[in-house]
Amino acid sequence: MKPARIKKKAPLRITKAVVPAAGRGTRLYPATKSQAKEMLPLGTKPTIQHVVEELAQAGIREILIITGRLKRAIEDHFDADSRWLEELREGKASDEGWPQGVEIFYTRQSQQLGLGDAVSRAKAFCGDEPFVVALGDSVIIRSQPGPGVLSRMMKRFEQADCAACIATYQVAPADTSRYGILTPAEEPIREQAFAVADIVEKPGPDLAPSNWAISARYVFTPEIFDTIEESRSFTPPGEEIQLTDAIRRLIGRGRGVWALPLAEGEVRLDVGDFRSYGRAFTRVMATHPRHGKTFVEYLRKLVAYMDGDGDDPDRWDAQVKDPQDKGEGQ
Repeated sequence: MKPARIKKKAPLRITKAVVPAAGRGTRLYPATKSQAKEMLPLGTKPTIQHVVEELAQAGIREILIITGRLKRAIEDHFDADSRWLEELREGKASDEGWPQGVEIFYTRQSQQLGLGDAVSRAKAFCGDEPFVVALGDSVIIRSQPGPGVLSRMMKRFEQADCAACIATYQVAPADTSRYGILTPAEEPIREQAFAVADIVEKPGPDLAPSNWAISARYVFTPEIFDTIEESRSFTPPGEEIQLTDAIRRLIGRGRGVWALPLAEGEVRLDVGDFRSYGRAFTRVMATHPRHGKTFVEYLRKLVAYMDGDGDDPDRWDAQVKDPQDKGEGQ
């Protein structure tokens, strides 16, 4: 009698993602008073398009965007536009890496009750499948070849058989008041994944257990929906339900939570306030394959002028002298 063959476990394939995009963006007022901060451009594309492209490149095929008041422009942006498609065929427009092979759905968070509440809106969409959460106002860019952070997170998620995997990076002590901060179970080694012993929301430099901050990307099992509801039951009505609290409850249940650091050459660009948005826009525009060289040259001239060494690059005669600017933006 032949011995029974042991079936190999089929590789895990995560195809669903949730993109919370309902926040009001008050730190970017008045720019976001009547428009979604996720629609602010980074280079030549809205921020949220960069996020969707990142998800598509990682193999995600179904995306649920959590929207709210004044977010209709997001749905309009991803709608099929017959005129735009015709202009693409005629070579009058550029798709700028338009995400292919993904289907986008929408649901609404009517009240601003925190990130945990926003993610809970995806329970029916995700069913019993593991899924990715990618914040709609943060982009992870990579300047070196190789798999991106989401692909590495999904691989680690499968290997560790855990309840959550979180992207992380190190921040300055002063910035620990802006992010969820992790307590590593052991001293992290370079870019290797590490187990998370605890997590705290925006502790500040005096209380922060480390400077390892959450980097806007997560992979979860559906168990997170149970711990979100536990958090809700202990949260006073009208107060925000924190996703970090739900993750702490996973740890309290003895479920594995792992963190994966961003790799060398990976950077988080955050559209959170004017300082971070200005840096993000400048970096994306400066590295744009078509417009980057001209933009960087303009910045050099502008800085020289502000330092008292050169002409104003925005004077009409200065622009006429620069043949690179001819036709720019058309």
